Amino acid sequence: MSLESKYEFLVILITAILVLELLAKLLRLPPAVALIAGGMALALVPGVPEIDIDPDFVMVVFLPPLLMSSAYFTVWREIRRHFWAIASLALGAVAFTTLGVGFVFHLLLPQFPLAVGFALGAIVSPPDAVAAGAILERLNLPNPITAVLEGESLFNDASGLVFLRFAVAAALTGSFSASQAVASFAWLALGGVLVGLAGGWLGLLVIRKLRDSELIITATLLLAAVSYISAESAGVSGVLATVTTGLLLGWHQHEAFAASTRVQSQAFWKTLVFLMESLLFILIGLSLRGVSERISGLPEYIIPIAGVVLTVVFARFVYLGGSNLFVAVVRRNGRMPKAKQSLAATIVMGWAGMRGVVTLAAALSLPVGFPGRDIVLVAAFAVIIFTVLVQGITLAPLIRLLKIANPQDDILIQEHDASAWKQVAEAQYRAVQILSRRPDGSEQHPRLVEQYEHRARAAAQYLEDRGTHELIKADHFDAVLAAIRAGRAEVIRMYRSGEIRDRVMRDLEHELDLQEIAAENRK
Repeated sequence: MSLESKYEFLVILITAILVLELLAKLLRLPPAVALIAGGMALALVPGVPEIDIDPDFVMVVFLPPLLMSSAYFTVWREIRRHFWAIASLALGAVAFTTLGVGFVFHLLLPQFPLAVGFALGAIVSPPDAVAAGAILERLNLPNPITAVLEGESLFNDASGLVFLRFAVAAALTGSFSASQAVASFAWLALGGVLVGLAGGWLGLLVIRKLRDSELIITATLLLAAVSYISAESAGVSGVLATVTTGLLLGWHQHEAFAASTRVQSQAFWKTLVFLMESLLFILIGLSLRGVSERISGLPEYIIPIAGVVLTVVFARFVYLGGSNLFVAVVRRNGRMPKAKQSLAATIVMGWAGMRGVVTLAAALSLPVGFPGRDIVLVAAFAVIIFTVLVQGITLAPLIRLLKIANPQDDILIQEHDASAWKQVAEAQYRAVQILSRRPDGSEQHPRLVEQYEHRARAAAQYLEDRGTHELIKADHFDAVLAAIRAGRAEVIRMYRSGEIRDRVMRDLEHELDLQEIAAENRK
């Protein structure tokens, strides 16, 4: 394909993404499901070129910004609160699944060395941050479950890729050292975190000296790539480095970024992540033809592949069940708090292990001379298809069936929101009172004091009796939005009649946009 043809094909893919996204909304399907299925259908259309995904290209171009975005918007408090659960899944579940898949693969296909099975296990064991985020963001799950699943998907790629490195070395050389593997894993993980911390702090120093939002957003995008590439060049985990940098930037964004920068950066990252995730999922579907052509005699491998898929699914349930049993025994001895995870939550977490582009890229990264490379690639693709299409489609009905979505969470969020607004309004009112009062006791800004006093009083009244004030609040912000629409119409009229210039129009519209965002969020 010529460069022009590749660009035209990219335009076709983006058009297909828009159509498939709308179809997913219409059919109430997770977008990842529609995109992969659409890509598979598109691959069967005559004339569509065969797609061969370059794993290095995916890892360097797509993975860093996607990891940065996920880490940037991660809630620190939730990660700290559920750290041990996240660490258990990110390391323990990955290791357990790697071993389980390895033994099952070797049992069903004894002609391949055990190390080949372990390599396949390392490839398919970590649920993918991209796939998990694309599925979970549209589901109404309790906060603890969402926090654990998202935290797990951020960190488990590192452990899976490290296990893969040792399995490949063992398959090619026939030797393996457990002590060396543990030491190397510790170095890769610790080194990745250190590189991420260094990159994050240096990035913050540079970002604080920048003033333009465009430069700051560009710097954060560049920082994702720099963290990943620097860590990989140093021989440590690029995944953990990028995640660490993203967590650090996310923690300091409230002080380091201006309000306008945060608004623009959120819009930029949301659009970028949407395009990247969508392209990756549709490329996975398009690669079906190339994957199926890699292996001859596919029917005789159907049973081993099905065995791998079932092992991946059930190993997660077995690990979660074993972990819950262990925690229950420890609690019985009084060494842990009494709170426990319900059976319904365990089932949902077990069924929510979607695999994605990292699994396919890891499989494609196997060296050409690797034993059983083609069957490993097909098995990895089968795991992706099953977990995204089957589990992705059925996860929402499963949540509804188990009634795991707790309505009390929404009530608690509303209570926290009302309480927080009351404290914010009171803090603003106190600040305005101090700044407005002259030495002689008179007011310098009486109308401003009155305005903030009203806000503080209204916030306190709303907290005390939300039911009574809910309609008043809705009517108030309906009026505010109507006023904003009237102001916007007048700005447009003046602009189109030539009364104001472009720059004035943009400034006024930006101010009205911020007012509208604030009013819609408070409505």
